[in-house]
Amino acid sequence: MNSSRKLCWLGPCAAAFLSVSAWAHHSHGNYDVNNYTLLEGQVSEVQWINPHTWIYLEIQDENGEPTIWALEGGAPGGLIRRGWSPDSVKPGDTIRVRCHQLRDGSNGCLLGFLTPPGGEEKEWD
Repeated sequence: MNSSRKLCWLGPCAAAFLSVSAWAHHSHGNYDVNNYTLLEGQVSEVQWINPHTWIYLEIQDENGEPTIWALEGGAPGGLIRRGWSPDSVKPGDTIRVRCHQLRDGSNGCLLGFLTPPGGEEKEWD
């Protein structure tokens, strides 16, 4: 195969590889995206980092014991375009969320909507 034919295949192969990698990253296959879980609790930590923000929420389980839930949110840039800022949710705040829980039932969610203290529900994805 001559060098020009090799180069002809390089672009499509690279595009296919990159698109599969991006799709796998954003598949959210571990979450039950067909159902929402409602949670309310106190924020223990906020990580405003790329590629996804994270909120750690302390809630009371069915026995009244505190448990920490890890909530995966959208990218900081997208949240800023929706009107959120790094100061919108802080440790100590009591918030409500609608999220897609991990399929295995563990304490993790993909955030969909968040209601901050004294605010109204908005998308956080």
